[in-house]
Amino acid sequence: MEKFAPFFVMASAIIALLFAVYNFYKVKKMPEGSEKLSEISAKIRRGAMAYLKRQYKTVGVFFAVMVVILTVLAICGFLTYFVPVAFLTGGFFSALSGFVGMKIATYANSRTANGAVGGLNKGLKIAFSSGTVMGMTVVGLGLFDISFWFILLTYVFKLPVDEVMSAMLTFGMGASSMALFARVGGGIFTKAADVGADLVGKVEAGIPEDDHRNPACIADNVGDNVGDVAGMGADLYESYVGSIISCGALAVSAGMGFGGVILPMLIAAIGILASILATGFVSTKEGASQKMLLGALRKGTYSAAIISAVASFALIYLMFPDKFGLLGSVISGLLAGVLIGYFTEYYTSDTYKPTQALSLSSETGSATIIIDGIALGMRSTAIPVVVVGVSIIASYVFAGGIASFESGLYGVGLSAVGMLATLGITLATDAYGPVADNAGGIAQMSGLPEEVRERTDALDSLGNTTAATGKGFAIGSAALTALALIVSYTDEIKAINNELLNLSITNPSVLIGLFIGAMLPFLFSAMTMQAVGRAAQKIVIEVRRQFREITGLLDGTAEADYESCIDICTKSSLKEMIAPASLGVLSPIIVGLVLGCNGVVGMLAGALVSGFVLAIMMSNSGGAWDNAKKYIEAGNYNGKGSENHKAAVVGDTVGDPFKDTAGPSVNILIKLLSMVSIVFATVVATYGGFGIF
Repeated sequence: MEKFAPFFVMASAIIALLFAVYNFYKVKKMPEGSEKLSEISAKIRRGAMAYLKRQYKTVGVFFAVMVVILTVLAICGFLTYFVPVAFLTGGFFSALSGFVGMKIATYANSRTANGAVGGLNKGLKIAFSSGTVMGMTVVGLGLFDISFWFILLTYVFKLPVDEVMSAMLTFGMGASSMALFARVGGGIFTKAADVGADLVGKVEAGIPEDDHRNPACIADNVGDNVGDVAGMGADLYESYVGSIISCGALAVSAGMGFGGVILPMLIAAIGILASILATGFVSTKEGASQKMLLGALRKGTYSAAIISAVASFALIYLMFPDKFGLLGSVISGLLAGVLIGYFTEYYTSDTYKPTQALSLSSETGSATIIIDGIALGMRSTAIPVVVVGVSIIASYVFAGGIASFESGLYGVGLSAVGMLATLGITLATDAYGPVADNAGGIAQMSGLPEEVRERTDALDSLGNTTAATGKGFAIGSAALTALALIVSYTDEIKAINNELLNLSITNPSVLIGLFIGAMLPFLFSAMTMQAVGRAAQKIVIEVRRQFREITGLLDGTAEADYESCIDICTKSSLKEMIAPASLGVLSPIIVGLVLGCNGVVGMLAGALVSGFVLAIMMSNSGGAWDNAKKYIEAGNYNGKGSENHKAAVVGDTVGDPFKDTAGPSVNILIKLLSMVSIVFATVVATYGGFGIF
């Protein structure tokens, strides 16, 4: 039975891709609406495609250089010849996931706006279907890539399972590298446009957010797609693949054999089928409150989790009847994901007190709403840390960690897989948000009735919460996956020379590595946020220039030059993404060569601990600021145009790079550090530390 399991995994991946294709064409068949709707959507689509083409050319240079380096290392005997090819496929599928998601999002935006004319549920259905394309593409391509390599290396090249997993770990580096470029570059683009449009349009000129008179409004909508869709798709592809591969590597360490390696793949396959079934549960009714809309999406995610848990029960009972505690490890991950999602909603949704209280702090101006927003984000880190900690302990014990340390760590890996098992539908609820956001902008720019904008705003506000939830899932799974990858790195070093490791906290190289690792997420975040600031300044200057020089623009009798803003964002983001991404790739190599293997382990541990907390804080602060602004715009605390609203807009502007650039990129950083460390482990073990460390 076990030898046919990889083919079942591949079949599940193909089913996910077919379901994505079905939803893609279902959305495209929906009427796009008026000529004006179609025209605006086409401008957004052209801008997004132009950006991605230029980004892929830039990233292609990096991948070409890395393939040469990895090939040289393979020739020198430090790696197998599979590594350069696996690195390329990991990056290619990560990029493809984002590309497909962005493609459907730019088709769905006008159709969602047009659907919202007929009612809230119709708009939700179209936007959610487009999100389903993204979700199923990510999990389908991810599991297809994994199963393809596993079948190739196991059945064609007939490598033993330990060598198979050692080789497969390395294509995670390709996925992580592409994800970091996509998230950082897309995040800089979208937030530069958003900040520039808000500061000049809403604050200075006093015109609505998506007014056609604002030269940055099209760039802002393009940014929603390249950052929040294409970047997010590449990000979660990397998270999904990384959790499955690292768990398989831990199975080898635990002596679980072929069955232990294939189990996380099978759990992921079951999660795909459960997610497909659960998409049918998502619907709402006209006039639904935010709480009811959240409930509609929760029906889908909770149903998928329950189906996945029941199916995992049967699977583990058949494969490991003597290790039934493994089911507890999987369920602990599923529960941790649900709890992190719930408490992310609690802190970022305007349905609950924290964001409502944040809205009230606008009474005393911008400074207080910024202070309270940062405090809210800091406070929100406590529960996810406790949840992840409990999940680690529970999964470790359930898997038999008391009797066998390696078995316990395998359980931790399974909990990460469990957390992301239903990513197909979780990501669908996340990816629909940018579509709803675009739909609202298009509705306003095309002059649709006010009630349509109210419906799209309700969907957009929900999207802010689900986006924060998606980031919570990614960050939580990153913590568990990064822990598994650290173990995989130490196993690699032990296989080379066990005497190299001395992981005592009093070892100077470990201690220095801890400090460096704890600093890296802060340095990385500073670099990405300053990049947003520099790019946004250029947009502010350009928008002011157009308002000043284009006669009749503010009166609505002349058309803005949208292309110039898109071009500025594209050039700035592609230039600015290089330094932060390089930091993630070069840091493990430099630290390894200077401090040796022990310094690298310290660095990975420090980055994991500080990066996990920092990412949650920034993501939740940004989400809360955004929804606090929307809560005021809905008529609370003096409503649109009031001093409260102006203060909330400033808070939202501060939160933009928090939640959409730096925060979601940090979770990729902590895994990329581990992936690069594993790939260069032999080099560091041979030449690192100068004989001192």
